[in-house]
Amino acid sequence: MHMDDCNTDRQKPLQVDLNCDMGEGFGAYAFGHDEELLPLITSANLACGFHAGDPSVMRLTVRLCLEAGVAIGAHPGLPDRQGFGRRVMAMKAEEIYDCTLYQIAALEGFVRAAGGRLQHVKPHGALYHMANSSRDAALAIIRAVADLDDRLYLYAQSGSLLIQLAEQRGLRTVAEAFADRRYHADGTLMPRHLPGAAELSEEEAAAQALRLVQEGAVQAASGEVVPVRADTICIHGDSGTAVRTAQAVRQALEANNINVCSPHRND
Repeated sequence: MHMDDCNTDRQKPLQVDLNCDMGEGFGAYAFGHDEELLPLITSANLACGFHAGDPSVMRLTVRLCLEAGVAIGAHPGLPDRQGFGRRVMAMKAEEIYDCTLYQIAALEGFVRAAGGRLQHVKPHGALYHMANSSRDAALAIIRAVADLDDRLYLYAQSGSLLIQLAEQRGLRTVAEAFADRRYHADGTLMPRHLPGAAELSEEEAAAQALRLVQEGAVQAASGEVVPVRADTICIHGDSGTAVRTAQAVRQALEANNINVCSPHRND
């Protein structure tokens, strides 16, 4: 079961969600451009304290999201603050389940206390990629989401193992594509360490986002045009050009009569 349309009338304009990772500071350390990005996106993925964030940052970022009218999602990662959750760890399925459930539930507590509602879950970094290659990891994440609240949306990479298994389980899924990352010809993301993988200009990111929504496709680094379903488009908030990229993407979508909205608009 994939993301419900923001509008139920199929004749109405195309629509897409824009999401961004947020709440990644901790203690005395600020990180990212959260307040500048919030007016430009429709869904936010909040770090839950393992790879980044802390309880105070979670509480404050929840408040900022609610004030901005941005839907809130949990962004659980591996317990690897030093590596920012981007290093693969050898973990048993039960450990992945426990870590994922713990983090989602912690953020949901802050959201409920502030009078809001948690919309979705999107795994972070290495956990996201582990779930695309390991059935056990994917099923552990799916079970954690379903056990806490099976009404939550699960954001997962378009065409991935995680999204396939989640749909088989009956979870509501949102297929994610990326405006600011290059793709391989098989539809997978180029790893960050490869030259040019994350070096798109604002204009290139806007054009890629537009093509994803209008054509359901992306041009791979090798030149092939690859089909990619895009219910939501991610813009990474940890680069120096994040705000300009988000502005360019949002302007391009709206200039082409594409409705930018979060999945929960139809609930």
